[in-house]
Order: sequence, then structure tokens, then C-alpha cells
Amino acid sequence: MQVRIYKPTKSTMQSGDGNGLWLLEFVESSGSKFKESLMGRTSSKDMANEVKIKFPTLEEAVRFAEKKNYNFEVIKPKERLLIKKSYASNFK
Repeated sequence: MQVRIYKPTKSTMQSGDGNGLWLLEFVESSGSKFKESLMGRTSSKDMANEVKIKFPTLEEAVRFAEKKNYNFEVIKPKERLLIKKSYASNFK
């Protein structure tokens, strides 16, 4: 089973660094979604893609994936470039 391990980005409503947790989620397999004939809704045969497991560190998430024999992909977060600004520089 294929899983993805990543650190989600913070929401736009957060001013901090986010919660710092790593997520392990299952990758959706092809052909798992279909359209119901009665109501026309999109359904899925595989509900594993609804599962997201939170881990405090990357190492714990990788250890869990290896223990369960999952094929995993680690997506490293991009480092933010913080530009320090001074209020006084607005008036130069």
C-alpha cells in the first residue's frame, strides 16, 4: 500500500508555525472512485484514503510505515524565507 508522509502547511488564519505534526495519509488508488447510478454521487470503494494519522516527528511516521510494510514517500517542507522589516523603514 502506498502512503505519503508530509508536514501540512499552516492555515492562513495562523500566525505561528502551525502545529508541527507530521501526517501519514494513504494515496488514492486508481479506479477506486465511481459514480452512483441512483443519485449520481461520487463514491469510493476504498476508504483508506480518508485515514490521516498524525505523528509528532518524522522518524515516528517512517518507523510506523516500515513496520506495516507500506511503500512510503516523504515530502519535506519548504523552508520559509522570513524578511525582517522595521516599522521605521516605511518612512525613509
